[in-house]
Amino acid sequence: MTDYKAPVRDMVFVRDEVFDFPGLWQGLPGCEEATSDVVNAILEAIAVFCEEELAPLSLSGDQEGCTWTESGVATPSGFKEAYQHYAEAGWPSLTSPVEYGGQGLPPSMESILNEFAGGANWSWSMYPFLAKGARTTLLAHGEQHVVDRFLPKMVAGEWTGTMCLTEAHCGSDLGMLRTKAEPQADGTYAITGSKIFISAGEHDMAENIVHVVIARLPDAPPGTKGISLFLVPKKLPDDNGGLADNGVTCGSIEHKMGIHGNATCVINFDNATGYLMGEVNRGLNCMFTFMNNARIGTAIQGIAHGERALQAATRYARERLQMRAPRGPVNPDGPADPIIVHPDVRRMLLTIKALTEGSRLLIHYLSTYVDIDKLSPDEQARKQADDRLALLTPIAKGFITEAGFESANHGLQVFGGHGYISEWGMEQNVRDARIAMIYEGTNGIQAIDLLGRKILASQGKLLAGFTAEVKAWCEAESDSDIKAGYVGEIAQLVGEWEQLTQDIGARALQDPAEVGAASFDYMMYSGYIVLAYLWLRAAEVAEAKLAAGSPEKDFYQAKLETARFYFDRILPRTKTLAATIASGAESLMTMDATRFVVGLEVE
Repeated sequence: MTDYKAPVRDMVFVRDEVFDFPGLWQGLPGCEEATSDVVNAILEAIAVFCEEELAPLSLSGDQEGCTWTESGVATPSGFKEAYQHYAEAGWPSLTSPVEYGGQGLPPSMESILNEFAGGANWSWSMYPFLAKGARTTLLAHGEQHVVDRFLPKMVAGEWTGTMCLTEAHCGSDLGMLRTKAEPQADGTYAITGSKIFISAGEHDMAENIVHVVIARLPDAPPGTKGISLFLVPKKLPDDNGGLADNGVTCGSIEHKMGIHGNATCVINFDNATGYLMGEVNRGLNCMFTFMNNARIGTAIQGIAHGERALQAATRYARERLQMRAPRGPVNPDGPADPIIVHPDVRRMLLTIKALTEGSRLLIHYLSTYVDIDKLSPDEQARKQADDRLALLTPIAKGFITEAGFESANHGLQVFGGHGYISEWGMEQNVRDARIAMIYEGTNGIQAIDLLGRKILASQGKLLAGFTAEVKAWCEAESDSDIKAGYVGEIAQLVGEWEQLTQDIGARALQDPAEVGAASFDYMMYSGYIVLAYLWLRAAEVAEAKLAAGSPEKDFYQAKLETARFYFDRILPRTKTLAATIASGAESLMTMDATRFVVGLEVE
């Protein structure tokens, strides 16, 4: 069962009713075309494409997978045709600059496209979404003649793109990279080396693939201070529109746990012509343009898998008959009741719903700041937006992907034994979701980034800016009963959040390991509080709609009931996390490495 319905109604609720994107865009230049009518028409068109073209290819793409030969990689049946339709419809150009053939819509529109396509078929969606990151990086850091040569084709979807970081001997420790960049007389660079785990690195869906590659110049200093960034196309374009091989080949594709429809490649560069982007030895700084874009996109992966789990598991739970409801039969004429009546099934379904819809709130709250950061003429507004993005991006990437995997597992469990069988699509959803916690810096690295590099390094200023917003909202007058019932709990948690942060900082002055010991639990703790704040904002809106007599009673009532479930059943997880954060590093760091498995020899 692979049916998927794009959550259009919930997207409109989140973006228009909770965060008022139409109002936001009125104050941002370049958003004049993004009227409600235009955006809603785009939502509907994206939904139709994803439901009718991408979703049917999800299960077959997983079963068929990609095929490698020396001449290239073949994607699963239907993938290439779907991509052609995607490009013909203009979706790659949605938010790109008009001067390069784009539609010039606000950057946050990408988050809608990412979720709908990803929920329908995550493996397929990675091909165009990585291309978006490459386009953004090229536009931000490429020399004008390189931008002019490559960007229009990428905006049109004729060429795709990738991010090439990892090498066999170095994963997240990019300072160890060995790929070389030799300066050439014409101002280009000869790139030589191998990269692994390159998603969408080779395929048959577009005529050219443009790689964003980090490499080291001959005289570069060691470590991350010696990394430079390059644009390296698979094929070099000439002035007559022709394409020539450029010493870029796919050595193999990985055989992996999930996302079988996406080619995860070993890419070899053999004196390939590359173009420097940004300053020499400042490549990692420039690469964060791509990485931060990808981290938000990976967070959306968590939502995509959660939404797929919610839809499939809810449908199944309404239809599957097993045993009788604990409060009396609800299907007295049948042999048993649908399993949705059972408390434990409801626990799983409501957990999926609360985490997935709450995560959607977080992504589009974050997206408001993406638009402000990119488009606002107000320097102070851009600075605040940049601060929010710095704080919330690692929370979004880490927390939402953890929540997405939890949701995928709950979805499988609702199906019982059938969930373990491939035809239902639930075991695939679990396998596909697992990589999100590893992508773009593992969640442990996201957690260290959040606590160490963002919060403690800013002496708490990034956190204080956000908590001041939450406190102001909590103190604002409101007629909302649900806000009155839960706002005190949020205020108490915000105070605890600030105190825990101070305590970690004090301990870290004595032992640097305290940051790493607390960081993952701190990231999750932070995520639960952020979602509580956003869920209460959403519930306040839903309550007002009901009070105004909205005909969509079921939709808004479900928001109130899900918010109450979140506060009663999920937010209490912060209590355990606060205790583990406070316990410190000692129990983690005491054991000698030789005692983890006694008698185990390490070569």
